[in-house]
Formats: sequence, C-alpha cells, structure tokens
Amino acid sequence: MKNFFDRLFRRRSRGSSRRNGNSKIPFRLNFIFAIVGILFAVLVFRLAYMQIFQGSVYKSDVNQSDNSVKYGNVPRGMIYDSTGKVLVGNKTHRAITYTKGLSVMPQEIYNNANKLGSYITIPTKTLTKKQIGEYYLADKTNLTKATKAVPNGEKLAPQAAYDKALDMIQDGKLIKVTPQMKNAAAIFTEMSGAYQLSTTNIKTDGVSNKEIAEVGEHAAEMPGVQVGTSWSRDYPSGNEIQSIVGNVSSSKTGLPSDRVNELLAEGYSRNDSVGQSNLEQQYEPVLRGSKSQTEVKVGGDNKIVKEVKKYPGQRGQNLQLSINSKFQNKLQDLVKGSESGGVGNSTGAYAVVMNPKNGAVIGMAGVNRDPKTGKITPNELGTINSAIVMGSVVKGAMVSGALMDKVITPNSSTMEDMPIDIGGAKKSSWFNKNGEANMSVNAQGALEVSSNSYMMQLAMKEGGFKYKAGGSLNMSPNVFNTERNYFNQFGLGVKTGIDLPGETAGIQGPSTFANIGKALDESFGNYDSYTTIQLAQYMSTIANGGYRMKPHVVQNVRSTNTKNGQLGAVQNTTMPTVLNEIPMTPAERNVVTQGLYQVVHGTNKYKTGGDLSSISPEVSAKTGTAQTFYEGKPTVTLSLASYAPSKDPQVVVALAIPNLPVNAENNNLNLAKQIYQAYWSDVQNKP
Repeated sequence: MKNFFDRLFRRRSRGSSRRNGNSKIPFRLNFIFAIVGILFAVLVFRLAYMQIFQGSVYKSDVNQSDNSVKYGNVPRGMIYDSTGKVLVGNKTHRAITYTKGLSVMPQEIYNNANKLGSYITIPTKTLTKKQIGEYYLADKTNLTKATKAVPNGEKLAPQAAYDKALDMIQDGKLIKVTPQMKNAAAIFTEMSGAYQLSTTNIKTDGVSNKEIAEVGEHAAEMPGVQVGTSWSRDYPSGNEIQSIVGNVSSSKTGLPSDRVNELLAEGYSRNDSVGQSNLEQQYEPVLRGSKSQTEVKVGGDNKIVKEVKKYPGQRGQNLQLSINSKFQNKLQDLVKGSESGGVGNSTGAYAVVMNPKNGAVIGMAGVNRDPKTGKITPNELGTINSAIVMGSVVKGAMVSGALMDKVITPNSSTMEDMPIDIGGAKKSSWFNKNGEANMSVNAQGALEVSSNSYMMQLAMKEGGFKYKAGGSLNMSPNVFNTERNYFNQFGLGVKTGIDLPGETAGIQGPSTFANIGKALDESFGNYDSYTTIQLAQYMSTIANGGYRMKPHVVQNVRSTNTKNGQLGAVQNTTMPTVLNEIPMTPAERNVVTQGLYQVVHGTNKYKTGGDLSSISPEVSAKTGTAQTFYEGKPTVTLSLASYAPSKDPQVVVALAIPNLPVNAENNNLNLAKQIYQAYWSDVQNKP
C-alpha cells in the first residue's frame, strides 16, 4: 500500500510540476481533509447509534448504578448530675416526616402536600402570604390560570408573569384562601425547605392516633412521607438547670444564622438541631453523636427504589456534671429567699460552691431582682458574668501579695490601725472612724477585724511611699499593677477558665496618677469588680495550699449502657488543672490561713465572722462589705469567701449580694450558714 501511494505521488508530482511548481502542497492538504472528513462521519454515526439506538440501555445502566447516601439523625447525648440523676434527657415524639427525593419538582411537592393535608393538620400561624402564593403557583394549572389573570401577562416573560401573579395573591387578589389551603401550604413550605435525601419533620407535636393510622395507610401514595420519631430536650429535674446547660435549636429553626457556614462545613444539614448556648454549645461535638447512613438506590424516574442501611449511627455521648442536682436546687432556693439572707432587698444574689482540691463546681446559683417591682428572675450564670465590687473579702490576697513582696514578713507584720489622712481626706476601718479605736494589729489580726487602714498601709509600702499624715499621696501609679498582679495570681480580675462560655474577667477602674487615691481603695476591695466564681477560685487557692485550680462543671464524658439505656462506661474524665502556683513559703501561707480562721474563731471583739462559729465542721472565712451606689443612691454589697473544714478544706463557699440597703447586716453570714448546712446534708457527710 505504501509503494502504491509513493508511485501515485511521484506521478502527480511530475505531471503537476510541468504546469505549476507549487501545486504539490494543496493536493496533500486536500487528501488530509478527506481523511479527517471520513473519520468525523464515522464519529457522528457512532454517537448517533449510542444515543438513538442504545440510549435507553445506557440510561438504564446509569439509573441502576445511581446510588446516594441518606443521613439520619440520632438521639442527642444526655446530661446527668454528679449522682447519676438525669438533668437533661430526650423526649421521644411520634412524628410525620418527609424525605425529599432527587430532582423533585414543585408540582410533585404540591400534590404530596395536598394529600398529606387531608390526613394531618399543622400550625399555620407563621405562614406568610408569599408562602401561600408559592404553594398555589406550584401547580401548573393554577399557574396558567393566574398568568392569564395578570394584565398583559401573555406579553411578559414567564418569570415576570410569575412574579406579578405572586404579588397579586399577596395583595388578596386571584384566590380565596381557605383553612384547608393554608394547611396544605404550610406542609408544602416544610417539604420545599428540605434538601435532597434529607429528612425533615412535618409534624412532631400532638400527633394523634388517627393521623398516625391514616398517614401509615396512605404512605405509598405520598413519596417520602413516613411515620417516624423525633426528639426534643426534656428536663426531669426542672427547667432551672437549663440556664447552665443551655438550649438546643429545633429542626424548625435549624442552624443558628451566625454559625451556619461553620456548621455546614462540619457536615450539618440546615435543619439539624445544634447546641446554641452554654454546655449544649460548648460540648456539641460530644453530645451530637454521628448520623446514620443509608444507601439509596434511585430509579430512572428519580424515585427511590431501594434503601440499604449501611451504618446505624451512634447516639451522642453523655455528660456527667460535678453539680449535685439536689443541692443545686436548694442553693437556688436559698439565694432566692429573703428569709435565708439571700437576695432580700438587693438587686441580686449569687453563690458558688466548689471543691478546692480539683476545681469541681458542686453548685452555682444566682438571681436578679428588680428593686422597682420586686420581681426575681433566675440567673445562675450571673456567677460568671456579673462583675461586682466585692469589698473586704479580697484582703486575703492583699496580705498574701504583701508577704510575697516582702514589705511584711511572718515575724514582722505589726502596724497600727488608724485613720489614714491624705491631704485632709480621711479613710479608715469600719470600727475606727475617728481614731477612737486605734490599735496595733499584725497581718492575722488585720484579717480578723477587716482593717482597711492596715491594707492601705500595705499598698503604700508596695508603692514605695512613706506615709505622712495630711500629706499628698505622691505615689507612682505602678502600684495598681503591683496590687492587681498579686490579685490575679489568686484568680481575682482574670477569667477562671470555667468550661462555660460567656465568662467575664471583671472590670478594672482607671489607674493613672489622677486616680492614685483609688489605689488605697483597691487594697481593701472597694474599686475593681470581680465575679462570684473568681471569689470561689481565690479562696480555693488559699485553701488548697496555693494552687489556682481551673473550675469545671463537667466531670465525665460517658457512653450509654446498651442493655438498659443508663449511664455507661467513662470515656473521658476532666482532670484537675493547675493554672498557676502561688510562690509563698509555708510560714507566709500560715499567716493568711490563721487570719481567716480568726475571722470566725478569733477573740477580738471586732472580728467580722463570728456568726459562723456555730457551724460544724469549723469554717475559715473572709467577709466583705463594699460601699456602692445604685441609680445614684448609696447601697452596700455584702460578700463572703470561705472554706471548711479549716484544717482539711474540702469545700469552698463564695457568695455576693449586691446593692442592699445601707443598714443591711449579716445577710451574707446567714446565707452562708444555710448553704453549709445543705452541703453537709445533701452532698457530703461531715468528716
């Protein structure tokens, strides 16, 4: 064959060369074009054969192998208290569900909604006129009729005509809306909002036996509609715990709008339930579980022809809290009740009870009170996000800082309690307003009688300032940093790290030279503001020998026992976390702990915590009183930070009652006594 073409080309070449020396190239190009044309014709024929004659075969093969995966929700993990009592469970509801198939057209959804609407009734209060219009126009017959009714509708583009018809329906024209139509429209809206191969709940509340029976009987006539189950959060121990554990979005509300992109990237569907706040949000990856996976085979008409469950899903794991629910309920009642010394006539009351050795929160309670109406509302999270000027309760940290700063020592700490005169302005201790009770006190005694004078003298020593009565306070503002640094080491003025979102670090006042007098107020707790959880961490640090522990409310992550549905094996335990260690010697620590013991059990007639001496086991404490203002009127804030037993601390009680009347007394001590009584009764036997 090659020789034949060679001879052919040589003959043509010799003949052509006599006529035109350049004709050799066009001939070769023409030959190539002819070959390409033949190949193209073969390709066209082959494509036509595949599409026209064999198209149905290939389409059937594709349909038979078109498999997709459908994901199903699983029960959310439950939340238990420290004793294993259910705080947050799952309540099962009978439900009418809808699983949207592939490429489902609006007409199909319209037909489905009408059929289902003849068997069930769902709420229509939130249904909009636009949604009613979209439902009505999903039917081709209705769309044609409505388009004709639109002025000059035949001259408009289809989408423009549709929009005009939708506007007219919203204006109350074209159709008369009946209750049956509204019901079907609400169902249509729910179905339309579902994603392909995702299941949404059409009705979960109040599904009657008749509805279950009729939907089950006619399910084959309504593709994707099934009788199923749904879950919602249940609170067997009362709803008050919800302010701590948080809440979960429903399938109706779907993913929170401010986190939707983040959650979609993590594999959520838009109508999935998700933790929205507090523990439910903080521990969402633990509680959510993993969805079931079902392989779906789709036929040539895009209908689901077969489903095979490949993975049954894994229900969420459970949280076991360190909170004792029985004690928590009593604690909340105590801070709420006036007779207990709780909220009284203040603007609120907050209490935290904590294990000082590991940071486990045993109870945290809080209420807000509107002084104008007297209305009281629960606010347990006020313990971590309400910043309060606490008063003298912080003096244990002030003495500790002075010892670490070496301005006093365990063997040399005595100073005279006397009014401090700065440029004619006097500040004094509560018992020595005019100097009639001047006395010498060491550091332990200063804590016992809650000496403001002693703390101010410590601040001036830390600032390198030599006090002279009546003189100006020419002290460097760096003293603010010194004081706050020591306070921070105990947890005052910094976030504690508790495993709940929304914690605040408190509020610091201005600290320039123009505010230098406030450095003295800072020393006895009447300037910066702190939270109640910070008081608990601060006192725990003293009680356990100098370790600032990270507070936590989740003790364990546990599985579910497959045999009885109860708490299963421990999967993870919250280990005690030391945030920092206080660099004090044993002798220095003993000064502070002895002073806190003397607050309750000392012999000085000015001791501030004597009312707690009747508590058994023995309590060590520091009381606090701050001069505050509310809406321009003078008030007083009472606080307390304490631990027991004094020799082997096992529990810390911290509380704050802000903005009481100025003549209020002992609210903090009365409340503390009842908290300890409840603790030793409900949580731990007395040592």
